[in-house]
Amino acid sequence: MVGRVDSGSTATATGEGAAPSRLSPPPARGRVLAVLAVLTGALLAFHGAVPNSPGHLGSLLEAFLPWLGVVVVLLLVLALLRRSATALLALLLPVAVWTYLFGGLLGPGAQAGTRDLVVVQHNVSDVNADPAGTARALAGAGPDLIALEELVPDALPAYEKTLAPHYPFHAVRGTVGLWSKYPLSGTRLVDIRPDGIEEGWNRGLRTVARTPHGDVAAYVAHLPSVRIRSSGLASSLRDESATLLGRHLAAEKTEKVILMGDLNGTVEDRGLSQLTSRLNVAERGFAFSFPASLPLARIDQVMARSATVDAIRTLSSTGSDHLPVTARITLH
Repeated sequence: MVGRVDSGSTATATGEGAAPSRLSPPPARGRVLAVLAVLTGALLAFHGAVPNSPGHLGSLLEAFLPWLGVVVVLLLVLALLRRSATALLALLLPVAVWTYLFGGLLGPGAQAGTRDLVVVQHNVSDVNADPAGTARALAGAGPDLIALEELVPDALPAYEKTLAPHYPFHAVRGTVGLWSKYPLSGTRLVDIRPDGIEEGWNRGLRTVARTPHGDVAAYVAHLPSVRIRSSGLASSLRDESATLLGRHLAAEKTEKVILMGDLNGTVEDRGLSQLTSRLNVAERGFAFSFPASLPLARIDQVMARSATVDAIRTLSSTGSDHLPVTARITLH
Protein backbone atom coordinates (compact mmCIF):
# COMPACT_ATOMS: atom_id res chain seq x y z
CA MET A 1 0.00 0.00 0.00
CA VAL A 2 2.83 2.35 0.81
CA GLY A 3 4.47 1.69 -2.62
CA ARG A 4 1.25 2.36 -4.44
CA VAL A 5 0.73 5.62 -2.65
CA ASP A 6 4.30 6.71 -3.44
CA SER A 7 3.85 5.78 -7.14
CA GLY A 8 0.63 7.79 -7.43
CA SER A 9 2.16 10.76 -5.68
CA THR A 10 5.11 10.70 -8.05
CA ALA A 11 2.86 10.66 -11.15
CA THR A 12 0.89 13.58 -9.85
CA ALA A 13 3.99 15.53 -8.98
CA THR A 14 5.63 15.06 -12.33
CA GLY A 15 2.42 15.81 -14.20
CA GLU A 16 2.35 12.53 -16.16
CA GLY A 17 -1.13 11.96 -17.57
CA ALA A 18 -2.33 15.39 -16.48
CA ALA A 19 -4.37 17.62 -18.88
CA PRO A 20 -2.73 20.86 -20.18
CA SER A 21 -3.43 23.85 -18.02
CA ARG A 22 -6.55 25.73 -19.07
CA LEU A 23 -4.89 28.97 -18.04
CA SER A 24 -2.37 28.84 -20.94
CA PRO A 25 -3.47 31.20 -23.77
CA PRO A 26 -4.14 29.46 -27.12
CA PRO A 27 -1.82 30.42 -29.97
CA ALA A 28 -3.20 33.33 -32.03
CA ARG A 29 -4.71 32.28 -35.34
CA GLY A 30 -4.67 34.19 -38.59
CA ARG A 31 -1.88 36.65 -37.78
CA VAL A 32 -0.66 36.60 -41.38
CA LEU A 33 -4.21 37.18 -42.64
CA ALA A 34 -4.60 40.06 -40.22
CA VAL A 35 -1.38 41.68 -41.45
CA LEU A 36 -2.51 41.29 -45.07
CA ALA A 37 -5.88 42.83 -44.18
CA VAL A 38 -4.22 45.87 -42.60
CA LEU A 39 -1.89 46.26 -45.60
CA THR A 40 -4.84 46.09 -48.00
CA GLY A 41 -6.68 48.71 -45.98
CA ALA A 42 -3.61 50.92 -45.99
CA LEU A 43 -3.25 50.67 -49.78
CA LEU A 44 -6.90 51.64 -50.18
CA ALA A 45 -6.74 54.52 -47.73
CA PHE A 46 -3.33 55.90 -48.69
CA HIS A 47 -2.98 54.96 -52.36
CA GLY A 48 -2.00 58.56 -53.06
CA ALA A 49 1.12 58.06 -50.94
CA VAL A 50 2.41 55.24 -53.16
CA PRO A 51 5.24 56.84 -55.17
CA ASN A 52 4.84 57.18 -58.90
CA SER A 53 8.53 56.72 -59.54
CA PRO A 54 9.85 54.44 -60.77
CA GLY A 55 7.38 52.96 -63.23
CA HIS A 56 4.28 55.02 -62.32
CA LEU A 57 3.47 52.40 -59.70
CA GLY A 58 1.00 54.72 -57.97
CA SER A 59 -1.01 55.16 -61.16
CA LEU A 60 -0.86 51.42 -61.81
CA LEU A 61 -2.32 50.71 -58.37
CA GLU A 62 -5.02 53.35 -58.82
CA ALA A 63 -6.01 51.97 -62.22
CA PHE A 64 -7.20 48.78 -60.54
CA LEU A 65 -7.99 50.14 -57.07
CA PRO A 66 -11.61 48.87 -56.89
CA TRP A 67 -10.35 45.34 -57.45
CA LEU A 68 -8.72 45.35 -54.02
CA GLY A 69 -12.26 44.54 -52.92
CA VAL A 70 -11.70 41.06 -54.37
CA VAL A 71 -8.63 40.72 -52.15
CA VAL A 72 -10.76 41.68 -49.14
CA VAL A 73 -13.35 39.00 -50.00
CA LEU A 74 -10.62 36.38 -50.41
CA LEU A 75 -9.12 37.28 -47.03
CA LEU A 76 -12.58 37.10 -45.46
CA VAL A 77 -13.12 33.57 -46.77
CA LEU A 78 -9.71 32.46 -45.47
CA ALA A 79 -10.38 34.08 -42.09
CA LEU A 80 -13.66 32.20 -41.78
CA LEU A 81 -11.98 28.93 -42.72
CA ARG A 82 -9.30 29.59 -40.10
CA ARG A 83 -11.93 30.67 -37.58
CA SER A 84 -9.66 33.58 -36.77
CA ALA A 85 -11.22 36.34 -34.72
CA THR A 86 -7.98 38.32 -35.09
CA ALA A 87 -8.16 38.31 -38.89
CA LEU A 88 -11.88 39.08 -38.92
CA LEU A 89 -11.35 42.07 -36.66
CA ALA A 90 -8.50 43.33 -38.87
CA LEU A 91 -10.69 42.99 -41.95
CA LEU A 92 -13.00 45.69 -40.63
CA LEU A 93 -10.41 48.23 -41.79
CA PRO A 94 -10.29 47.41 -45.53
CA VAL A 95 -14.05 46.77 -45.61
CA ALA A 96 -14.73 50.21 -44.14
CA VAL A 97 -12.28 51.99 -46.47
CA TRP A 98 -13.50 50.20 -49.62
CA THR A 99 -17.09 50.97 -48.71
CA TYR A 100 -16.22 54.63 -48.18
CA LEU A 101 -14.43 54.86 -51.53
CA PHE A 102 -16.68 52.76 -53.74
CA GLY A 103 -19.81 51.76 -51.86
CA GLY A 104 -21.75 54.73 -53.19
CA LEU A 105 -21.23 53.53 -56.76
CA LEU A 106 -23.39 50.50 -55.98
CA GLY A 107 -26.45 52.48 -54.94
CA PRO A 108 -29.43 53.37 -57.15
CA GLY A 109 -29.08 56.52 -59.20
CA ALA A 110 -31.20 59.60 -58.68
CA GLN A 111 -34.59 59.81 -60.36
CA ALA A 112 -34.60 61.24 -63.87
CA GLY A 113 -35.36 64.96 -63.95
CA THR A 114 -36.43 67.58 -66.44
CA ARG A 115 -32.91 69.00 -66.76
CA ASP A 116 -31.27 65.73 -67.69
CA LEU A 117 -29.13 64.94 -70.70
CA VAL A 118 -28.23 61.39 -71.72
CA VAL A 119 -24.87 60.91 -73.43
CA VAL A 120 -23.04 57.96 -74.95
CA GLN A 121 -19.26 57.69 -75.11
CA HIS A 122 -17.54 55.07 -77.27
CA ASN A 123 -14.14 54.33 -78.73
CA VAL A 124 -15.44 52.60 -81.84
CA SER A 125 -12.02 51.14 -82.83
CA ASP A 126 -10.20 51.95 -86.04
CA VAL A 127 -10.56 48.33 -87.16
CA ASN A 128 -14.30 48.06 -86.49
CA ALA A 129 -15.73 45.86 -89.26
CA ASP A 130 -19.33 47.04 -88.76
CA PRO A 131 -19.49 50.82 -88.24
CA ALA A 132 -23.12 51.02 -89.34
CA GLY A 133 -24.15 48.34 -86.85
CA THR A 134 -22.19 50.08 -84.12
CA ALA A 135 -23.92 53.38 -84.93
CA ARG A 136 -27.35 51.73 -84.78
CA ALA A 137 -26.55 50.17 -81.40
CA LEU A 138 -25.46 53.51 -79.94
CA ALA A 139 -28.47 55.38 -81.30
CA GLY A 140 -30.70 52.65 -79.87
CA ALA A 141 -29.84 53.85 -76.36
CA GLY A 142 -31.63 57.13 -77.19
CA PRO A 143 -28.95 59.59 -76.03
CA ASP A 144 -28.93 63.32 -76.68
CA LEU A 145 -25.20 63.33 -77.49
CA ILE A 146 -22.92 60.62 -78.92
CA ALA A 147 -19.15 61.03 -78.64
CA LEU A 148 -16.91 58.79 -80.76
CA GLU A 149 -13.18 58.19 -80.98
CA GLU A 150 -10.96 56.35 -83.47
CA LEU A 151 -13.03 57.58 -86.39
CA VAL A 152 -11.15 56.67 -89.54
CA PRO A 153 -11.90 58.21 -92.96
CA ASP A 154 -13.18 54.96 -94.47
CA ALA A 155 -15.74 54.42 -91.69
CA LEU A 156 -16.85 58.02 -91.19
CA PRO A 157 -19.51 58.01 -93.99
CA ALA A 158 -21.21 54.99 -92.39
CA TYR A 159 -21.52 56.77 -89.04
CA GLU A 160 -22.76 59.96 -90.70
CA LYS A 161 -25.40 58.16 -92.77
CA THR A 162 -26.66 55.90 -89.98
CA LEU A 163 -26.85 58.58 -87.29
CA ALA A 164 -28.20 61.41 -89.46
CA PRO A 165 -31.94 60.63 -89.09
CA HIS A 166 -31.90 61.14 -85.32
CA TYR A 167 -28.73 63.23 -84.91
CA PRO A 168 -28.82 65.93 -87.60
CA PHE A 169 -25.96 67.91 -86.07
CA HIS A 170 -22.42 66.61 -85.86
CA ALA A 171 -18.83 67.79 -85.68
CA VAL A 172 -15.63 65.88 -86.44
CA ARG A 173 -12.04 66.95 -85.89
CA GLY A 174 -9.30 64.47 -86.64
CA THR A 175 -10.34 61.08 -85.25
CA VAL A 176 -12.94 62.30 -82.72
CA GLY A 177 -16.52 63.38 -83.30
CA LEU A 178 -19.78 64.37 -81.65
CA TRP A 179 -23.33 63.72 -82.88
CA SER A 180 -26.14 65.76 -81.34
CA LYS A 181 -29.89 66.18 -81.36
CA TYR A 182 -29.31 69.88 -80.77
CA PRO A 183 -27.59 72.54 -82.88
CA LEU A 184 -23.83 72.87 -82.53
CA SER A 185 -21.74 76.00 -82.83
CA GLY A 186 -18.24 77.25 -82.13
CA THR A 187 -16.65 73.94 -83.07
CA ARG A 188 -12.86 73.93 -82.95
CA LEU A 189 -9.92 71.62 -82.62
CA VAL A 190 -8.50 71.18 -79.10
CA ASP A 191 -4.76 70.67 -79.24
CA ILE A 192 -3.80 68.03 -76.67
CA ARG A 193 -0.73 66.81 -78.56
CA PRO A 194 2.19 65.92 -76.26
CA ASP A 195 5.69 67.03 -77.19
CA GLY A 196 7.27 64.82 -79.80
CA ILE A 197 3.99 63.73 -81.42
CA GLU A 198 3.88 64.51 -85.13
CA GLU A 199 1.51 66.93 -86.86
CA GLY A 200 -1.84 65.45 -87.80
CA TRP A 201 -2.37 63.79 -84.41
CA ASN A 202 -5.74 65.43 -83.70
CA ARG A 203 -7.73 63.85 -80.89
CA GLY A 204 -9.66 66.66 -79.28
CA LEU A 205 -12.60 68.88 -80.16
CA ARG A 206 -14.77 71.45 -78.46
CA THR A 207 -18.22 72.56 -79.53
CA VAL A 208 -21.30 74.12 -77.95
CA ALA A 209 -24.62 72.27 -77.91
CA ARG A 210 -27.69 74.48 -77.70
CA THR A 211 -29.84 72.31 -75.43
CA PRO A 212 -33.32 73.11 -74.07
CA HIS A 213 -31.57 73.79 -70.74
CA GLY A 214 -29.02 76.25 -72.07
CA ASP A 215 -25.68 76.13 -73.84
CA VAL A 216 -23.33 73.28 -72.94
CA ALA A 217 -19.68 73.20 -73.98
CA ALA A 218 -19.05 69.62 -75.09
CA TYR A 219 -15.49 68.29 -75.26
CA VAL A 220 -14.52 65.00 -76.89
CA ALA A 221 -11.00 63.70 -76.29
CA HIS A 222 -8.88 60.63 -76.86
CA LEU A 223 -5.76 60.67 -74.70
CA PRO A 224 -2.65 58.65 -75.60
CA SER A 225 -2.61 54.98 -74.74
CA VAL A 226 -0.77 53.57 -71.75
CA ARG A 227 1.11 50.29 -71.58
CA ILE A 228 1.80 47.93 -68.69
CA ARG A 229 5.40 46.79 -68.88
CA SER A 230 7.78 44.91 -66.64
CA SER A 231 9.10 48.29 -65.48
CA GLY A 232 5.61 49.53 -64.55
CA LEU A 233 3.05 51.74 -66.25
CA ALA A 234 4.11 53.77 -69.29
CA SER A 235 1.76 56.75 -69.06
CA SER A 236 3.88 59.89 -69.48
CA LEU A 237 2.30 60.91 -72.80
CA ARG A 238 -1.20 60.32 -71.40
CA ASP A 239 -0.41 62.45 -68.36
CA GLU A 240 0.97 65.28 -70.48
CA SER A 241 -2.06 65.22 -72.76
CA ALA A 242 -4.39 65.29 -69.73
CA THR A 243 -2.58 68.37 -68.43
CA LEU A 244 -3.06 70.14 -71.78
CA LEU A 245 -6.75 69.22 -71.81
CA GLY A 246 -7.10 70.48 -68.25
CA ARG A 247 -5.78 73.88 -69.30
CA HIS A 248 -8.39 74.12 -72.06
CA LEU A 249 -11.13 73.24 -69.58
CA ALA A 250 -9.86 75.81 -67.09
CA ALA A 251 -10.05 78.50 -69.78
CA GLU A 252 -13.56 77.51 -70.93
CA LYS A 253 -15.98 80.44 -70.56
CA THR A 254 -19.21 78.50 -70.97
CA GLU A 255 -20.50 77.63 -67.50
CA LYS A 256 -21.81 74.14 -68.22
CA VAL A 257 -19.23 71.66 -69.56
CA ILE A 258 -19.37 67.97 -70.46
CA LEU A 259 -16.22 65.99 -71.22
CA MET A 260 -16.60 62.65 -73.00
CA GLY A 261 -13.71 60.53 -74.12
CA ASP A 262 -11.39 57.59 -74.03
CA LEU A 263 -9.05 59.00 -71.41
CA ASN A 264 -7.01 55.81 -71.04
CA GLY A 265 -7.24 56.08 -67.27
CA THR A 266 -9.64 55.60 -64.39
CA VAL A 267 -10.97 58.48 -62.31
CA GLU A 268 -8.82 57.28 -59.39
CA ASP A 269 -5.64 57.53 -61.47
CA ARG A 270 -3.58 60.57 -60.40
CA GLY A 271 -2.53 60.98 -64.03
CA LEU A 272 -6.00 62.43 -64.69
CA SER A 273 -5.97 64.76 -61.69
CA GLN A 274 -5.91 67.84 -63.95
CA LEU A 275 -9.35 66.72 -65.14
CA THR A 276 -10.91 65.20 -62.04
CA SER A 277 -9.95 68.25 -59.97
CA ARG A 278 -12.00 70.45 -62.30
CA LEU A 279 -14.94 68.22 -63.22
CA ASN A 280 -17.49 66.05 -61.46
CA VAL A 281 -17.29 62.30 -62.08
CA ALA A 282 -20.01 59.66 -62.04
CA GLU A 283 -21.74 59.20 -58.68
CA ARG A 284 -23.20 55.76 -59.46
CA GLY A 285 -21.93 52.80 -61.45
CA PHE A 286 -18.60 51.12 -62.13
CA ALA A 287 -19.12 50.66 -65.90
CA PHE A 288 -15.87 48.82 -66.57
CA SER A 289 -15.39 49.36 -70.31
CA PHE A 290 -12.03 47.86 -71.29
CA PRO A 291 -11.17 45.41 -72.64
CA ALA A 292 -14.57 44.49 -74.04
CA SER A 293 -13.84 40.75 -73.80
CA LEU A 294 -13.07 40.97 -70.05
CA PRO A 295 -13.72 44.49 -68.71
CA LEU A 296 -11.31 45.34 -65.90
CA ALA A 297 -11.37 49.13 -65.80
CA ARG A 298 -13.43 52.11 -66.95
CA ILE A 299 -11.14 54.18 -69.12
CA ASP A 300 -14.05 55.64 -71.12
CA GLN A 301 -15.22 58.61 -69.08
CA VAL A 302 -18.00 61.16 -68.81
CA MET A 303 -17.30 64.17 -66.58
CA ALA A 304 -19.07 67.49 -66.14
CA ARG A 305 -18.91 70.99 -64.69
CA SER A 306 -21.96 72.79 -63.29
CA ALA A 307 -23.70 69.45 -63.70
CA THR A 308 -23.96 66.10 -61.94
CA VAL A 309 -23.11 62.81 -63.63
CA ASP A 310 -25.84 60.85 -61.86
CA ALA A 311 -25.10 57.37 -63.15
CA ILE A 312 -22.97 55.59 -65.73
CA ARG A 313 -23.30 52.12 -67.17
CA THR A 314 -22.03 50.06 -70.08
CA LEU A 315 -23.97 49.09 -73.20
CA SER A 316 -23.72 45.86 -75.15
CA SER A 317 -20.55 45.02 -77.00
CA THR A 318 -20.07 46.35 -80.53
CA GLY A 319 -17.31 45.69 -83.04
CA SER A 320 -14.84 47.52 -80.80
CA ASP A 321 -12.39 46.42 -78.13
CA HIS A 322 -14.10 48.93 -75.82
CA LEU A 323 -17.63 48.76 -74.44
CA PRO A 324 -19.79 51.85 -74.94
CA VAL A 325 -20.79 53.72 -71.79
CA THR A 326 -23.88 55.83 -71.30
CA ALA A 327 -24.40 58.41 -68.57
CA ARG A 328 -27.26 60.56 -67.34
CA ILE A 329 -26.28 64.12 -66.54
CA THR A 330 -28.33 66.63 -64.56
CA LEU A 331 -27.54 70.22 -65.48
CA HIS A 332 -27.46 72.68 -62.59
